[in-house]
Order: sequence, then structure tokens, then C-alpha cells
Amino acid sequence: MNTYICNRMHEKIIIFDFGSQYTQLIARRIREQNIYCEIIPYNKEINKEDNVKGVILSGSPFSVKDENALQFPMEDHIGKYPILGICYGAQYMVHSMGGNVERSNKREYGRAHLVEFEKNDPLFHEITHNSQVWMSHGDTILKMPENVTLLAKTESIPVAAFKLNGDHPPIYGIQFHPEVSHSTDGNQLLKNFTRDICGCQGDWTPMSFIEETIEDLQNTLGEDKVVLGLSGGVDSSVAALLLHKAIGKNLYCIFINNGLLRYEEYDEVLESYQHLGLNIKGVDATDQFMTELKGVEDPEAKRKAIGKVFIDVFQEEALQIKDVKWLAQGTIYPDVIESVSVHGPSAKIKSHHNVGGLPDYMHLKIVEPLRKLFKDEVRKVGTALALPDHILMRHPFPGPGLGIRILGEVTKEKVSILQLADDIYIRNLKDAGWYTKIWQAGVMLLPVRSVGVMGDERTYENVVALRAVTSLDGMTADWSRLPYELIAKISNDIINNVKGINRVVYDISSKPPATIEWE
Repeated sequence: MNTYICNRMHEKIIIFDFGSQYTQLIARRIREQNIYCEIIPYNKEINKEDNVKGVILSGSPFSVKDENALQFPMEDHIGKYPILGICYGAQYMVHSMGGNVERSNKREYGRAHLVEFEKNDPLFHEITHNSQVWMSHGDTILKMPENVTLLAKTESIPVAAFKLNGDHPPIYGIQFHPEVSHSTDGNQLLKNFTRDICGCQGDWTPMSFIEETIEDLQNTLGEDKVVLGLSGGVDSSVAALLLHKAIGKNLYCIFINNGLLRYEEYDEVLESYQHLGLNIKGVDATDQFMTELKGVEDPEAKRKAIGKVFIDVFQEEALQIKDVKWLAQGTIYPDVIESVSVHGPSAKIKSHHNVGGLPDYMHLKIVEPLRKLFKDEVRKVGTALALPDHILMRHPFPGPGLGIRILGEVTKEKVSILQLADDIYIRNLKDAGWYTKIWQAGVMLLPVRSVGVMGDERTYENVVALRAVTSLDGMTADWSRLPYELIAKISNDIINNVKGINRVVYDISSKPPATIEWE
């Protein structure tokens, strides 16, 4: 049974999701204004008890002219809330109200500029002349419906923004994407909508979240015992601190060493948690994981093997806690959105993104104190909770650990080699001030050997690839432009100090098409 930790009656913006790749970005921009918002599928009804201040209709990969175009009951929302339609949302408004939307002769994609707009309209308050906006659509509005005022145009698009006239809360449509960074005044436009038009005050802050979540946890859990599997990452750590403040020693934390952690990470993380006052037990299950991984080369089979052993070990430890009733998880908001996407649960790309829970027969209820937060919000809450920086700013690290950074079979020898190389890499990034500029970095041990010369002798040893990416949320990522001098130093340090490696390469692939991890 899932129990969702509910927030107070905060003012709320509802974003109806039509499948746009930018939908989460809209939500992030609004959350940055300290305004709470939720993403819900386009065909879901608004909870009448919610304190909804406004509605946003997202973009979509679909065309309003498609036979399978996503349909939205505009009539159910007009007159109740201010509405902002973005891209597909704007085109759907026009289409549903009798206007004409047709396929463009060419896809309208990229930068454009607002050469004309209605400066006196609240939506365009403090928007600069010739402001750059980002277009990404294949349809064009050719004819506006009746009772609509044109508000803006670009060099090539005669209808960039419009407003529906009438005695009801304002209804706007815009053809561009204000949520992306390429729209230079996009944040101002969204602020105009949420603050000036919807009347939001901005009461969604880290401290308010902490206070309310702790109280909700206390009311929900009472004197019940809760078990939580810690990973050393920011999500599970912040979840643990919130639970600890709510129920103290009734929280039982388990930190499992799968033998695939970074160099000396098990002891360092365990010590950090104990300094935070958490009730934690460390379990070194390295031998069990290595036994299960022996002879396994397929990436998916490795993930499943690691996940199976983790569940077995965690289950064994959890059953030793008398009368435990709850399993705590560090689920965050993107995980929740993914599970209720427009097209149902997203296709599984890698199983370690959703390893699964404990067996049903354990009869544990689920508590997820972070399920309303994006990653950056989790870090803000962690800062307010005084979580140490070395945990708070830690790069994301895959659940299977180095097991998916060793291409091919995993052995203790390979893990040892990779741990040393990774430690040199990360320490160099920190020393050079680059660690905090990067979303995620790691070393991949390749199933390749190359010829080298060391000390006038021929060598035939392993090749490693350095990976470093910049990203906002890990959904898309670009390879980091590390200075050549830094890459050269890292390469030299690894080759000189890690026996078994004689070649270092740098990965310059972005996501998509490549993934961040190699397996």
C-alpha cells in the first residue's frame, strides 16, 4: 500500500501534460518562483479541493490535425482559472474554438524574436523589445477564432501570442516555449502569468516543506518503525534526515556494501551518517554480489543480478527489525511523473532505474517524503537540513554502482582497478574546481586492451574512458568541455598510478543519442 505525504493547501498551478519534452522544465521554472505546481496527464480532472490558481497546457509532439490528437475539455476550465496554452496548448485552443491550424510547409524550430507585442498586456510586462524566444512546432495558426486579440508576432510567425476576450479569468496562448533558456525573457513571462495574472504569492519554500513534511510524517507514522535503504546519495540521505527529525530512533537505516562502490566509499559514508545521528547498520555483502556476478557479461543480466542480491540482503536485514511496518524510499518527482506519463509508464531503457521493491509478503507500507520534489529542490531541502556538502553535492551514482561501468564480466580485480582510476579522476575534478560544475562524472573500464610503452617495455593493458556531462536533471545531457590541461593531468595520473591501465580516452557523446552510463 502506498501512502503519499500530502502538502498543505498551498496555492497551486496545474500543468496539463500533452507529452512535451519540456513539460518538466515548465514545472521547474514555476517552482523556482517558490510557487507549487503539479504536472498531471491532459485527461485527468483537477481535484476540486485543491487551491488551484491557474492552469497551463503544455506542448506536445502531436499535431492538433492528427487523428489521434490528444483532446482536452476546454469548456470545463474556461471561466474557472486563468489559462496559458504553450505551443500545442495554444494551437489546441485555436482549433477547438473554431480557428484554423494547419501543418507548416517547414518545421518552425529554433530562435525567433518578438518584433511586435502588446506591451500593456500583463503577460508582457517588462518583456524587452525584440526579445528572443524559442520555437519548436510543426503547425501554424492561419486563422484566429472570433473574440480573440492578437498580442504578439515574430519575424516569420504572424500569431506568436493571443488572448481570448470575454468576462472570465484571462486565457492566453503562445506559440513559443518560455520555459527553455533560449527564450531570454521566458522566466519573466511565466512570472507575469503566475504572479500578476493568477495572483500567486510564492509560499512554497524549503523551510515550509520541511516543517510540513515532518508534521505529516509524525501524523502518518506515529510510533511505527520504518526501514530505509541508504545509498550515500542525496535523495536517500535527505529522506533519512526528514524521517529522523520526525520519528527519531524508530527509523532504521541499512547501508549495504555491494562491493561496487567508489574507493573507500563504504567506510566514509557510514561514518558520515553516524555523525548525523542516524540509526544505521552497515552490511558488507561484497562476496554475495561477486558470487552472483561471476560469469555474467550482459548488461541487463548484471543489473538484475545486482538488484536480486540487494533485495535478498535488504530483506534479510529488514526482517530482523521487530514489528517494522513501513519501507521508506527516496522517490522524487520525476519518478512520479514518469509513472503517470501521457502514454502510460515509459518504456524501460535500463532496469536499474526502477530496480523494484521488496517482496509483497513482507507487507510493508511505503512512505516517500520526497515524492513532490525535483532534484534541485531536494538539494535545497538538504541545505536547509545542514546535510554535509560531500553528500549534498555528490554526483548521481547508479544503483548497480561500478558494476555497469565495467563493460563485460565484473571481477574483484577489475573493480579494484576502476576504483583507483575513478578516485584519481574525481579528486582531480575537485582540486581543479570542476566537480561542482558537472552533473555526473565517472570512469568506464572497457573490454579492450591496447599496446603501450612504459619504461622502455611493451605493455598490453586496459583502456578506460572518462565521462563527464552537464545537465539539469539527467534527462538530457551534454559532454563537459574540460580543459585539455586537466584531461592530460588526469590521464597521466591514472596511467602512472593504476597498474593495469595504459590508455585513457575521453567520451564526447551527448544524451541523446548516447546515455550517460555506458551500460
